Amino acid sequence: MSEADLPKQEQNTPSAESAPPVGTAPAPRGNGLALLALLVGAAGVAVAGWGLWQVRSLESRDQQQLGMVEEARGQTQALVQREQLLSARLAELPSAAELDERRRLLVDLQGDQQQLRQRLETILGASRKDWRLAEAEHLLRLASLRLSALQDITSATALVQAADDILREQDDPAAYAARQQLAKSLMELRTTTQPDRTGLFLQLGALRDQAAQLNPLVPAFEDKGGVLLDMAAEGDGRSRWSEWLETLSHYFRIQLNADQNIKPLLAGQSLSQVRLALSLALEQAQWGALHGQTQVYLQSLSQAREVLDGHFNKENPDSRALLARIDELSSQPVEVKVPDLAPTLTALQAYLQRSPEAAGGAGPEAADPGEGAEQ
Repeated sequence: MSEADLPKQEQNTPSAESAPPVGTAPAPRGNGLALLALLVGAAGVAVAGWGLWQVRSLESRDQQQLGMVEEARGQTQALVQREQLLSARLAELPSAAELDERRRLLVDLQGDQQQLRQRLETILGASRKDWRLAEAEHLLRLASLRLSALQDITSATALVQAADDILREQDDPAAYAARQQLAKSLMELRTTTQPDRTGLFLQLGALRDQAAQLNPLVPAFEDKGGVLLDMAAEGDGRSRWSEWLETLSHYFRIQLNADQNIKPLLAGQSLSQVRLALSLALEQAQWGALHGQTQVYLQSLSQAREVLDGHFNKENPDSRALLARIDELSSQPVEVKVPDLAPTLTALQAYLQRSPEAAGGAGPEAADPGEGAEQ
């Protein structure tokens, strides 16, 4: 070995001695790398998770935007349909020229209606007096009809009073004569007694119900002594003969010295016929009382009295009560002499003919009094 190589070895020897051991020096370096690799992996995982979250967020946003787009599309279609409907309605509407024509016609119609209303108010205002006077005449005619047909004093008095009130409202001195006749008619009506026909009708109906239950009085044999009684008293006393006599007395009786006519005992069909005849007579009396027919009323009550007298004994308390009630009802008046309203109607018609305002309204009815009375 040369001297030149020796210094090289000497130089290399200390470096070899100063180098650390092979087993201890690389250990810290490998741990750092592993830690670094772990950090890099964790960072990669975090980046991957953040990226996945971003992707999910983007997908949800896309879905929301897609839903909004669909909703906007539906609203757009609804708007399109509404626009089509509005277009169709607008197409059906009249044009501006037609609207102007209709507006003009409406204005003309309103003007004509206003003029017609003014004319009607004028006519009614002028003819109100005529209508009231015609109403007074009609009320007087109606009162005359009520008196002649039904003899209704109460209704006729109210109708005549209403006619007098109408003339009093007119405050016309020319109506003095008509009002004077109305006052006379009112006084006559108020002093006339109204017969109670309804009460008589109901009382006769009660008599009909009582007549339907009317029964004959069964005669009873009263033993006042005689030959038969003496025969029955002989022997065994009041034994078999007494029983036979008592039984036979319920079937027949022989009376030689009768002081009055003996009437047959009604039963079965004969009693029904008598009751029917009595009921018909009372029903006819009801009709006469309701219609104010005195002759029919009295004749019917007389027939009912004859039926009771001819078929029922006077000892019968029911028939005797019916006879007394029929006599009381015979004295009740059913017809009344009603006052004549013809002079009053004539005076009212004369006033209507003289009145210049009533000449147009009351003239046709005043010309024919008989026609109004028939109506």
